[in-house]
Amino acid sequence: MSRIILGIFAVGLLFAVGQALQCYKCDFGIGSLCITTKETCKEGEQCYSGEGKAAHVVPIKTKGCLPIAECNKVTDLPLIDNATIYTIEKTCCSEDLCNSAPNLPAPVLLPLTMATLSASLLMSRTLV
Repeated sequence: MSRIILGIFAVGLLFAVGQALQCYKCDFGIGSLCITTKETCKEGEQCYSGEGKAAHVVPIKTKGCLPIAECNKVTDLPLIDNATIYTIEKTCCSEDLCNSAPNLPAPVLLPLTMATLSASLLMSRTLV
């Protein structure tokens, strides 16, 4: 009888762990640079992507888990005398990794491609 109860508990635990929402996390990114990791949301949270402007000019990004009550809102971080440091809009989604990791910026892709091709040509000439 205890084996049956233990088996039911183990299956229930695995099922509960499988329900956790996985999201990309980036505490603060500037422009298209946002270094991400993965995190597991707590109950009552969803994945979010935040995009906004710092000092009304510089594009910023954040990603991670957010309580559902804070989803789809614009947040201002004020400084002294009501001057705003940044404004960010946080948009939520509810599927695993739905707040996608950023792509490499286009200016980075060309040098990487050229370096790879150059290394390949050098290696092929060395081996022949």
